[in-house]
Formats: sequence, C-alpha cells, structure tokens
Amino acid sequence: MPKHEFGIMQEAPAPGVRYDEYEPQRYRCIAVDDDVLLPFLRKFGVLRCYWHTTDRPEFGLAYYGITLIPPESLGGMCEIIAQQPQLSELTALLHEAAREQKYVIHFGI
Repeated sequence: MPKHEFGIMQEAPAPGVRYDEYEPQRYRCIAVDDDVLLPFLRKFGVLRCYWHTTDRPEFGLAYYGITLIPPESLGGMCEIIAQQPQLSELTALLHEAAREQKYVIHFGI
C-alpha cells in the first residue's frame, strides 16, 4: 500500500534550498495510507504550500513529491481532516506543529 509521510521540521526551510531527499527518519515522520488520505487531496488544494523549495509556491500537496507546509496552512489542513479517526495521528502532528509555529514536511507516494 502506498503511503504518505508527514513530519515536523525543527528549522524553517531555507530560501533557495531544495528538499529533494527522501528523509522520513530525519523528521520523525508518521505514515498515512494513500487510500485514507486520497479523499482529502482535492480539498487540500486551497492550502498554500511549497513544492520542494520555498521558491516554488503552490497549492495543495505534491502527490509524488515533497511538500513544505507552512504554519499558516496547518489550521486549514486540520479543519479539512477534522473528526476523521483514521487521521488522528496526523491531526495531532499538525496541531503540535501549529502550536510551535513549525513547518510540516510531506513526502508523497
């Protein structure tokens, strides 16, 4: 089963730096099955994010790539997946990152 992985970045992404390496252990990522996340992907399309670098602003998750989710988008993401028991671990991670004003990194499938 393909999985998406989410982790909290302890330092904000540096401008001009590309995040192209698959490093889930570095960010202590949690895994979410693709079939659980898939119903929400279209709704995530309203959230400002960055794909691979802060020099590339986009909306939503890079399904096959790496997404940098800024603190200001985390509340909206939580609202989209609210009340989904199968996403409770992701919700907790997003709330923690929002409290600490940290970016979340997403590794697509």
